[in-house]
Amino acid sequence: MEQKRFYLSTTDKKLGGVCGGIAAYFNIDSLLVRIGFLLLLFGYGCGLLLYILLWLLAPKDNSI
Repeated sequence: MEQKRFYLSTTDKKLGGVCGGIAAYFNIDSLLVRIGFLLLLFGYGCGLLLYILLWLLAPKDNSI
């Protein structure tokens, strides 16, 4: 059984591929993830910090 891993998306990205990678991991539309990050950014202020941390720490998807 193959274990599912989170990677930065190299195909579905606008900035760093974080939202595309999260969407691929959870098998949902990346637009929903982007909206979620915007809500976190404007609602609580932690969206940008979380995005930057994931962008710096997550590995890139080199399978393509």
